Amino acid sequence: MARREPAGSLSDHVYLSLRTDLMSGRIPPGQRLGEERLADTYGVSRTPVREALARLLADGLVQRDVGGLFPYRPRIDELAGLYELRITLELQGIARVRADESLSHDPDVLGPELQRWYALRKQNPEPDAGFVALDEQFHTVLLRSAGNRALSDALVSVNAKVRPVRMFDYLTPDRMSATIDEHIAVAEFALDGKLDTAYDTLLAHISESRVVVIERAEQALSLARMAWAIRD
Repeated sequence: MARREPAGSLSDHVYLSLRTDLMSGRIPPGQRLGEERLADTYGVSRTPVREALARLLADGLVQRDVGGLFPYRPRIDELAGLYELRITLELQGIARVRADESLSHDPDVLGPELQRWYALRKQNPEPDAGFVALDEQFHTVLLRSAGNRALSDALVSVNAKVRPVRMFDYLTPDRMSATIDEHIAVAEFALDGKLDTAYDTLLAHISESRVVVIERAEQALSLARMAWAIRD
């Protein structure tokens, strides 16, 4: 009797395959993501397709519209404003600690996160769009360690809106390595109380990400391979 692959593995396979096809532009933005058609495409039943679509909807790569689910297409003119808000929130975390000598970044919160990034640097992970989840976690934990939970909660909301496009930031080895090194530097400076340097390093880090993401989003408008990922 043939060995049956667990449903979870099939769902993961469809999720990763569909995510790649969405980000590469292989699926046109106007094409409805019907379960039956996708099941035929990936050679599975509708159940793992349904589970994969639910995850992609949560990721923000799929949106619900009239007639069903479709690829998400963020507007480029929204990105600059969202990044401005992101920078304001994140820098305020360091600014509030810098302005009050009684405050500091909580080592019990930020320390374990820094250790995770030390481990990632040793692993030298391959480029992967899913890396955005780890990136978001770092920035949320960094902000939460500054002592204002409301700021980190607001950042979670902003991250959800820019996540689909930010995934394009982790498709090359240089951006992966730079992100890991810069995260470690920011966390070390914050924990050491070198807040001016932490502030400047964090600002440069997010600003570079903004440049890369918006540049690649704009390129997507003229490249046939990615033209379906962004809406004019």
